[in-house]
Amino acid sequence: MPLALLALAIGAFGIGTTEFVIMGLLPEVAGDFGVSIPTAGFLVTGYALGVMFGAPLMTVLGTKVSRKRMLMLLMGLFIVGNLISAVAPTFTVMLIGRVIASLAHGAFFGIGSVVAADLVAPDKKAGAIAMMFTGLTVANVVGVPLGTLIGQSAGWRVTFTVVAALGVLGLAGILKLVPDMPKPEGVRLRHELAAFKNVQVLLAMAMTVLGFGGVFAAITYIAPMMTHVTGYADGSVTWLLVLFGLGMVGGNLVGGRFADRALMPMLYVSLGALAVVLALFTLTAHNKIAAAVTITLIGALGFATVPPLQKRVLDQAHGAPTLASAVNIGAFNLGNALSAWLGGVVIAAGMGYTAPNWVGAVLAAAALLLAVLSAALERRADPADSADPSAVKAEQAHSVQQQAVVHN
Repeated sequence: MPLALLALAIGAFGIGTTEFVIMGLLPEVAGDFGVSIPTAGFLVTGYALGVMFGAPLMTVLGTKVSRKRMLMLLMGLFIVGNLISAVAPTFTVMLIGRVIASLAHGAFFGIGSVVAADLVAPDKKAGAIAMMFTGLTVANVVGVPLGTLIGQSAGWRVTFTVVAALGVLGLAGILKLVPDMPKPEGVRLRHELAAFKNVQVLLAMAMTVLGFGGVFAAITYIAPMMTHVTGYADGSVTWLLVLFGLGMVGGNLVGGRFADRALMPMLYVSLGALAVVLALFTLTAHNKIAAAVTITLIGALGFATVPPLQKRVLDQAHGAPTLASAVNIGAFNLGNALSAWLGGVVIAAGMGYTAPNWVGAVLAAAALLLAVLSAALERRADPADSADPSAVKAEQAHSVQQQAVVHN
């Protein structure tokens, strides 16, 4: 594997860290700016909305320049955004910094996947893409807990400074190690947009919004929930996030393994189990051991939905998957934004720090209903359509892309 993949993995590590680390630092940020926990939750919502709008926008703009240059520009945005967050004098300025950093998220993973695949022989493309995305999964096991620990001991501003430094390291690696590649040719926006006329594509994206949104409803407010309800010390949040990250890694591997074998049954099981576990979290949050186990399960079940959801979009948008895939990354983050906002609403209404768990359970259950509806509509379609050789061929052509699955 070429060293260029290491540069991409470092960038992915930094992006994954900045996305999730804020959840463990919400109490500290809220306290410094004198805002409530629900208001601080807008730092999660704002980032998610930035990814939602930035993923397709930056992907389209990326067709105008070489891929290496676009990756460098995206890392530049990431660095600037995190530096703004680190030195922000007010909450509003920090929110602006979060949004700027988020614009790099979706396009970096989309364009980075193409670059990673182009760097190696055809029989090693999936491995190359997986290596880049390893940076994201490792971020949730190492980067996020470490960033939380740094933030709680040295101040949250130090955390965002360190993340910006990771961005500088990733930018330098891309500059030095990633070879020049020509800008993509023959990309037609009208052809890509046609995929959104497909009801199944829209249903798949709606499942993405609701299904993964269920995870963020609970995890966004994990720090105040664990310290005020469960009785954990502030420092324990770091290790709870490690458990969540380990669950993510395991769930993503399981979801990826079974998505090709039985996609819809995998969605039924993972979404149904996620809804049940989130509902139970309102009870298990009152016991330290049970809460730790539940957090691990939420990470595992939440990320077990990611491979089949992403594959569903790619399958239904075959022939024009580029923009649809980028928009689906935005859909994950739309779910993050929606659930973080709803979680803040129920807390602000005086329902307690465990109330967001019920929000997450309802969202996951709604995603399950959409999955059942989507399958029913598919069964009603002409059976000849499902056996269309061109569709099968298209699915095989994009199988490499389907291995590059993340959440957000």
